[in-house]
Amino acid sequence: ALHRGSRWRGRRQSHITNLSVDSAGVSGCGSASFYSCGPRVCIVGSGPAGFYTAQHLIKARQDVEVDIYERLPVPFGLVRFGVAPDHPEVKSYGAEGNRRLGVPGEDLAGVYSARDFVGWYNGLPSCRELSPDLSCETAVILGQGNVALDVARVLLSPINMLKKTDVTQPALEALAESQVRRVLIVGRRGPIQVACTIKELREMVNLPGTRPEMVAADFEGVTEALKDVPRPRKRLTELMLKTALEIPGEKEQQRRSMASRTWGFRFFRNPVEVLADPGSNRTAGVRLAVNRLEGSGEGGRAVLTGEVEDVSCGLVINSIGYKSLPIDPSVPFDSRRAVVPNNMGRVQQATGLYCSGWLKTGPTGVIATTMNNSFDTARSVVEDMDSGTLDVSAAKSGSQTISALLEERGVKPVTFSDWEKINHAEMRKGEAVGKPREKLLTVEEMLQVARA
Repeated sequence: ALHRGSRWRGRRQSHITNLSVDSAGVSGCGSASFYSCGPRVCIVGSGPAGFYTAQHLIKARQDVEVDIYERLPVPFGLVRFGVAPDHPEVKSYGAEGNRRLGVPGEDLAGVYSARDFVGWYNGLPSCRELSPDLSCETAVILGQGNVALDVARVLLSPINMLKKTDVTQPALEALAESQVRRVLIVGRRGPIQVACTIKELREMVNLPGTRPEMVAADFEGVTEALKDVPRPRKRLTELMLKTALEIPGEKEQQRRSMASRTWGFRFFRNPVEVLADPGSNRTAGVRLAVNRLEGSGEGGRAVLTGEVEDVSCGLVINSIGYKSLPIDPSVPFDSRRAVVPNNMGRVQQATGLYCSGWLKTGPTGVIATTMNNSFDTARSVVEDMDSGTLDVSAAKSGSQTISALLEERGVKPVTFSDWEKINHAEMRKGEAVGKPREKLLTVEEMLQVARA
């Protein structure tokens, strides 16, 4: 999209960290001092949703001028900082907060959010100092989505596999010394409701040096229920059944017998307390409530049985979801759903303001999902321009106003060409050690390279 005429600007500080498409910068023909005489759109946030929205706007309206603003000196959001480093083929703001567990003990040492843990090994500057303690044998991941499986895979992958990815060097060194040998992936419902996709599950099943550790009782009645589920869900569940219950072939048996690390799902469980090591502030385990399922299929509901069980562990990772945060008191925000109320991206009670990505939908789906909902938002913007709902005939100064404001505040933006300097520097560092890139880990380092 940038090659079509939009501009990207990184700036070091920002109070707006969610993605919005703000037509306050939309203008029509006017003073010759303006860059162009077409509509102008400001996009805040350079993650996948921001770029996909810009791409569709520029494709739909050849006269539109788009500026993308970003808090960090580097673009691409979760594509850079959220996608697993061994998944470069899908390298995917909208949601910068974490959903808290809301249970006693979740602030103990040894408890981390998946967002922070993923940010640590992916080089997010704000997570650089996380230094997770990996000296325990068992880790428990709460949540069974793709992010949970990404974290489990990174914890258990042979270090030689990770050395070929862009996982940061400090994280690589910590993972090389990790004592974690067992990872349990906990969910409150059953196998048919699991939130991951078959690709991520298959990668866990085939992960070198590991073997699955399932509970056969969790799969009672699942085979009979498969006839009523959609084909993608059926294939995913069949792979789980095969992994959990079938006797493997000779080759697979040999592979499993040589494995030094284990992983497994634990279904029908939800956390009620993180347990502390007596006399310290460290995690020693997690207490899980045992559930039963009411209803069937993806609509099945977890109901407490009154039973609990304790699992010993030294590491707990909360992967129950990201959430968006309020942007500004003047922007509507649904605190319960953690989204900006909208209709096809049009922010309610705020004409000219639009939202896209997880700020629009909540943290759901994969990058292709984000692409489609971003295109929907862009279509809404274009429809409103074409129908006259948005007045694009009046001249507005657009990015000139922002540039003047940044100059007044002493903020020097990072341009896309500045980002390319950072990109080339990271790729050169990575090439020297056989990796795709070695990320710069602080904003100061990034700015130093950008200004060179």
